Amino acid sequence: MRSGQNDGCAAVEKQLVDALGALMKRAGTLAQEVAPSFGVTPSDLLALFKLDDGISMKELAARLGCDASFVTVVADALEKNGLIRREPSQRDRRVKNLRLTPEGTTAKERLIKDLSSKMPWNTRLDSDERCCFLMLLKKMTDSEASGGGEAVTYTERTSS
Repeated sequence: MRSGQNDGCAAVEKQLVDALGALMKRAGTLAQEVAPSFGVTPSDLLALFKLDDGISMKELAARLGCDASFVTVVADALEKNGLIRREPSQRDRRVKNLRLTPEGTTAKERLIKDLSSKMPWNTRLDSDERCCFLMLLKKMTDSEASGGGEAVTYTERTSS
């Protein structure tokens, strides 16, 4: 490869990193803006988003990519706001499962609607572009998780 081609690749790589950084910053800013309406922090919002009914605190920590001890703080905040309740696991009474309350389910649905309506992919991309963007994101993240470059197909189309 000639030097000029390397320079072009380096420029594209820099632009990709810059664009991804800008997108992540925008998502973080939106989370900061939305969090107060739920009475919690942005990290608590992420936990609410990642919660499925009846998952263990350890599983939530894995989904958040954080230490299990941090989930205790998050669970305390969500419980204080009436969004979740802790229950002992049926299989192991030492394990605490987190369950969404009816208010938590409503809040999670509102969170998804509020955040997604303001995200750049919904405000700047049409339906086909959003599907393509999702496919590319899944291709990158799924191949990372599986350790191989398996193809990901996403064909669902939504109306704009």
